[in-house]
Amino acid sequence: MSKLQSGLGKGLGDIMGVGKGKGVGALIPNAYEDPKPQTAINEISISDIEANPWQPRTDFDQEALEQLAASIRTMGVIQPLTLRRIRENKYQIIAGERRFRAAQLASLTTVPAYIRDAGDETMLELALVENIQRQDLNPIEESLSYQRLINECNITQDTLAERVGKSRSAVTNSLRLLKLPPEVQQGLRERKISSGHARAILAIEDSEIQSELYKQTLENGYSVRRIEELVREYKEENAGKSEDETPTRAAKARKPSLSAEYIPLKNQLATFFSADVRLERSDTGKGKITIPFTSDEELERIMALLDNRKSE
Repeated sequence: MSKLQSGLGKGLGDIMGVGKGKGVGALIPNAYEDPKPQTAINEISISDIEANPWQPRTDFDQEALEQLAASIRTMGVIQPLTLRRIRENKYQIIAGERRFRAAQLASLTTVPAYIRDAGDETMLELALVENIQRQDLNPIEESLSYQRLINECNITQDTLAERVGKSRSAVTNSLRLLKLPPEVQQGLRERKISSGHARAILAIEDSEIQSELYKQTLENGYSVRRIEELVREYKEENAGKSEDETPTRAAKARKPSLSAEYIPLKNQLATFFSADVRLERSDTGKGKITIPFTSDEELERIMALLDNRKSE
C-alpha cells in the first residue's frame, strides 16, 4: 500500500493541512521534519529555491507574469509560497511557482514562504490540488496530472476523484482527452476549443476524422451541438457498413466547408435569429441555411422575424 493510499478517508482537508486532520505528516510519518514551525512565514533566498519537478502546470503566460512582476515590485509578494526543505538551505516549491517566477522577474532576492513536510508522492498531489482549486490548469495539464497521480502514486480513479474533490465521471472524462490526436490536444492547451468540443469529437474513434472535425471546428466556428450533430450524421450514414463499403477516412467527416467570406454572413444570421444558424455552401455554389428551434413558441418567434422582414 502506498503512502498516499494510507491516508485514504482523511479527506482533502486533511491532506491540505486544514480542518481537523493532522496534515501531510499524518500521511507520511517518515517525511523530513523541518525545525521551523509550518505556520511561520520565513524569508527564503530565491537562489535556494528549486522548481517543483511534479508541477502540473506547464504553460505560463509571459504577459501575465510581467504584470504580476510589476505588482510585486510595488506591493511585494502578498501571498507566501509553500515550500518543502529537501536539504540544507535548499527548498522545493509545493505551491506558488507563478509567484516565484514573477518574483525573479521583479529582481527580488528573497520571498516569503511557509515550510512544510511533504514526500515525493504528496508533492504531486498538493501541486495538482492547489492548481485545480485556483483553476489555473488548462484541460490537458489537468488530464496529464491525473494520469501521473494514478501511475506514480498507484491510486485508483475513485480514490483520485475523492482526493481532488471531483466526481468519478469528471476524472474519467478528463483522462479520455489524452486519447485525442496531438493537434487537438494542443488546441485544448491553447483554449482554441473547449473540453465540450473535445468530448464531442471523442465520440468518433478514428483519429483522422477527429483531426478533420477539429480543423472544421476552427474554420467554421462550430458549436458543441453542431459537432454532436455531425458525429451523429456520420454514424447514421455508416451504420452497418463494412470497412470496404465506407468512404475513405478523409471523406468520412467531410462536410461542405464554409469559406471565410461567408462566415460574417453566418454570424449575422445567428445574431438576427438568436439561434445556432448553420450555413453550408459547396464549391459548386449549392448549399443550405438551417435555423434550429426547440419548441413551437421558438418557431413562431422565428416566423415572426421573417414576417417582419417581409413587411419592411
